[in-house]
Amino acid sequence: MSFGPDIVVCCGLLIGVIFGAAGLLSGFCLLSSLRGWWGDGDGRLVRTYALAIGVAVAATQLLALGGAVDLDRSIYLQTSFSAPLMFAGGLLFGYGMVLANGCASRALVLLGRGNLRSFVVVVTLAVAAQMTLKGLIAPARLALLRATQATPDIVSLPGLLATLGLDAMAARVLALVAVGGGLALFAFAHPAFRKSGGQIAAGVTVGLLVAAGWFVTGFLGADDFNPAPVTSMTYVAPVADAVQYVMLSTGLTLNFGIALVGGVLAGSLATALLTGRFRWEGYTSPAHMIRSIGGAALMGAGGAMALGCSVGQGLTGLSTLALASFVAASGIVAGAAFGLRGPLQARGPAKA
Repeated sequence: MSFGPDIVVCCGLLIGVIFGAAGLLSGFCLLSSLRGWWGDGDGRLVRTYALAIGVAVAATQLLALGGAVDLDRSIYLQTSFSAPLMFAGGLLFGYGMVLANGCASRALVLLGRGNLRSFVVVVTLAVAAQMTLKGLIAPARLALLRATQATPDIVSLPGLLATLGLDAMAARVLALVAVGGGLALFAFAHPAFRKSGGQIAAGVTVGLLVAAGWFVTGFLGADDFNPAPVTSMTYVAPVADAVQYVMLSTGLTLNFGIALVGGVLAGSLATALLTGRFRWEGYTSPAHMIRSIGGAALMGAGGAMALGCSVGQGLTGLSTLALASFVAASGIVAGAAFGLRGPLQARGPAKA
C-alpha cells in the first residue's frame, strides 16, 4: 500500500513536532542522562532513555512480526558492515557530544528554544557530516570501510538466536522480550522514576515515535515503482540534508528526514513560546565557542562513520536489533564516558 511521498513528508514533520515538544519538556538527551547518572547519582533520565529504547524495540519488532515493515531494507541491517569503523565513529560522536554539551537532536531542540550556541552546533555538524559522507573526508572513510568491512552470516540479534534452533518468529519474539522487557524492568526498578510521570510519558512517547517512523516510511510510503528509504528518527544525515535543502531547495527533494528536522525545530519553538521557556542564549567566551565547534565537527564526522547518532543508532538502530547498531551505540557510550570521566575530560559548562 502506498500513500505517496506527501504523506511521508507530512508524517515526518508531525513526528518531529512531537519529538521537539517532548524533548524540550522532559530534557530527553543521552548526554544529560549519563551525566546525571554518573556525576550526580540521579538515574531518572537514564531510565527515560532506557524505557524509550525498550518501547522502540518492542513496537518496531511487533511491526516487523505483523509484516507492516521490512526492516531488512533499512541501513542498519546491511549484509556487510565495518564494526571497527562504526565503533570508532561512535567514539568520536560520543566525545564530541560532551564537548558540544548535547547530541544532534538535543541541539535542534535547544535551537528552537532560542539557544544560539546550538545554531553553531547544527551548522558545523552538517558541514562535517557532508564532508565525511560526500566531501573531502569521504575518500578516507571509504578506504577505511573497504579495509575493515566484513560480510557476516548473521547481522541481527534474532538471527543470532535462530542459530540455537529457534524459528525466525520465535527468535524475534525472544529477542523482543529479552531486550525490550529487560530495559523496561531496568527503568521501573528505580523508585524515583516510577514516581516521575512526565519522564515515563517521555520515554514511551519517544519509543513510539521511532516505531511510527518505521511505519510511515516502510508501510505508508511503500511504493514498488518509486521506493523510498525505510528509515525512522535519526539526525546526522538529515541535519546535513536539511541545511543543504535550505541552500539548494530547487535542486533537491523534500524527504522524511528533512521534514523531521524542521518538525523538531517547530515543535520545540512552539512549546518554548507556549510555556515561557524561550530565551536567547549565546557563548560565554571564545574558548566555549571553540569547544562547541570542535564537538559538533566530531559529531558530524563520527555520526557519518557510525551511520547514526545517539538517536539514530542508540534508538532507531537498536530498535531493529541490528548487531552493527549495538557496536555503534557502545562506541557512543564509551566516547561519552571518556569525555565525562576519562583522563581527557571535556571540561566546560555542565548544561547546553
